[in-house]
Amino acid sequence: MKKSKILNALLILSSLLGFLEWGGNNNQFLFEAEAEILSKLINNPSSIIHPFILLPLLSQLFLLSTLFQKEPNKLITLLSIGGLGLLLAFMFIIGLITLNIKILISTLPFLIIAFITIKFHRKNKLKQLHEESVNKEI
Repeated sequence: MKKSKILNALLILSSLLGFLEWGGNNNQFLFEAEAEILSKLINNPSSIIHPFILLPLLSQLFLLSTLFQKEPNKLITLLSIGGLGLLLAFMFIIGLITLNIKILISTLPFLIIAFITIKFHRKNKLKQLHEESVNKEI
């Protein structure tokens, strides 16, 4: 399996590990929230129309689609990181502000893998540009 597919799969999995906590001892992992969202999608689709719900969900679906491509689309991967990153970075900031270690730690795997993925694509782009310049000189 290509490294880019492995990174995309890890992005999907790590995005599901995000942990939310709010008043009244309520807490939930993102995978639990997504299960609720998917059930509401069938029963009451209008109840899930919110950017912080739709954008990460669509981003995960786009990332999932790249796993079935021969060569994962770099643009789809980066846009998906952006869509998921908004939610997980927001959760990270909330964890920092409230000093909630559980939320902070739950977002780190995604943020680290996203950083590694972006670095991987940047390195490949630079390598490709270098190879093109060498080929032009020949």
